Amino acid sequence: VPKASTTTPVNVAVRAWTWPASGRVARGFDNALHKGVDIAGRRGDPVKAAAGGRVVYAGDGIAGYGLLVIVRHNDEYLSAYGHNDEVLVPEGAVVRAGQTIARFGSSGTDTVKLHFEIRRGGRPVDPRRLLPTR
Repeated sequence: VPKASTTTPVNVAVRAWTWPASGRVARGFDNALHKGVDIAGRRGDPVKAAAGGRVVYAGDGIAGYGLLVIVRHNDEYLSAYGHNDEVLVPEGAVVRAGQTIARFGSSGTDTVKLHFEIRRGGRPVDPRRLLPTR
């Protein structure tokens, strides 16, 4: 794992969000029931940062998410990437948009998928409203 930069400023506006994986959306956002989207993929497929920021959490201590990575983009936005088999960045690392940060898996669930969330001010928002159309 490359040494993490800890001096790069990350509290900047997100100019453009990018998809964290190339698979189809297998389950959509529902504010009452499902706080993000599930993206289909194969075990080991890359999980990429949807925007630049700092890794503020990498672990399996949050129930329901399996092996999870959380990236803080600025004072307003966080993104979360759950059910990974492997995390490739440590807490504190500064990541760029499109950088591979984890590998698809099934930790904490019964199918291989990426659970992806974007939170604004701590509240979940439908990622498809921010991600480019595809």
